[in-house]
Amino acid sequence: MRGILLAVLVVSSLCSFGQQTKKVWTLRELVDYAVSSNLTVKRSNYSVRTGEINYLQSRMTMLPSLNANGNYGFNWGRNIDPTTNLFVEQRINSINANVSSSLLLWNGFRLFYAMKQSEVELEAVSQDLVKARNDVILNVITLYLTVVFNKELYANAEYQLGSTREQLERTKKLVEAGALPRADALNLEAQHATNELNLIQRENALNLSFLQLKQALQLPASTEMDVELLNVDLNDQGINKSADEIFEIAVLSMPEIQAARLRQKSSAFALRSTRGNYYPRITLNGSLSTLYSSARQEAILEGSTLVPREIGYLQNNPAELVYTDVLVNQFSFQTVGYQEQFKNNLGKGLGINLQIPIFNGLQTRSAVQRAAISRELANITVLENENILRQSVETAYNDALAASKTYQSAQKQVGARDEAFRMTKQRFELGAVNFVEYQVAENDLFQAQSDLLRAKYDFIFKKKILDFYQGLPLEF
Repeated sequence: MRGILLAVLVVSSLCSFGQQTKKVWTLRELVDYAVSSNLTVKRSNYSVRTGEINYLQSRMTMLPSLNANGNYGFNWGRNIDPTTNLFVEQRINSINANVSSSLLLWNGFRLFYAMKQSEVELEAVSQDLVKARNDVILNVITLYLTVVFNKELYANAEYQLGSTREQLERTKKLVEAGALPRADALNLEAQHATNELNLIQRENALNLSFLQLKQALQLPASTEMDVELLNVDLNDQGINKSADEIFEIAVLSMPEIQAARLRQKSSAFALRSTRGNYYPRITLNGSLSTLYSSARQEAILEGSTLVPREIGYLQNNPAELVYTDVLVNQFSFQTVGYQEQFKNNLGKGLGINLQIPIFNGLQTRSAVQRAAISRELANITVLENENILRQSVETAYNDALAASKTYQSAQKQVGARDEAFRMTKQRFELGAVNFVEYQVAENDLFQAQSDLLRAKYDFIFKKKILDFYQGLPLEF
């Protein structure tokens, strides 16, 4: 007995553990997770980062350039002392250092327009990122609604199967009592088998919709998950704007339209920047240079001594020389230090460079023509996107209107079928109608309920599409 109780407790614990690990996702959680893990969104994020780098670099190109270089050399044998340009026969260590700067004064505003182009391109890729996120959100909402729709269809099929099972058990008892013919029980068994098949099909559809949702979230197929059901008041889901009004809102809010218009603006800046190559280029250049050589030496006074020096001879005795003491300085030599040589050898330069384009194989002209064509193509892209958006809005508007009418009609149909089935069931229980009539009424009711569910979620989705075009939050 204890063993049985222990086994029951273990199984119960495992079942409860399995239930705890099955996460129930809200729509907000699904959307946030999908956006954070979607590879297209990540790629768009890197495109935005690249645009930021390009824009910063285009701004920095308008500042002066500054470069420094140095060279260290070791020479031996017969060499030229770089500080004196004289030949020396010794080993020489030498250092050359140079700092140069260049400032572009004029080039036909080419860099300015290139900077504006990079700025607009950054805004365009930012809109691409918004579009990528919107696409992911729309896809997740579509899959979420499909899951919820299939869950309700599955619940409806379960209820239908349970109702048929109860009716079958009741009919079998009546057949055994001789109140009903055996054919009624056989017909109900066939209906029960049909309902079981329908339940299996609904279960397969539900599992497939869950699989598609997991794939959109990039989750393994083995992940246990469930979704929170919708609680939407469809009475507040009316369509209160015309298709033209929705289009006017969409054309100002849709990221693909904004991106196309920004690239249209970018192509205009690119054309202006390319035309700058027609103009002269004026550059201000400056430089500082210095050098050091180990062959450069300086004399250092060590002291002085009196040294006799012959200055002549006696006139009356030419053989006798005359001497005088001369003060002679004594020097030592040492290499001039780094700091002093760098200071003494410092050279400065300043100049203006003028470059006038005369002929370069039509490279500039061809580049300008290509830029002009790109601008016209960008204009066409804007018109194409606006036309596509208008057609999409008009189609979505008509679809939403049709879905609203279908949903209202389905509600009326369910009400009528429900009342008809209730009356038929009462008459069937009294024996006033046969099983075929009862079965037809029951199937009609469940079909009407399925049609209502389909119309309900179709209307919810298509109304959300209209909300999307109006820039409204894609939430319930």
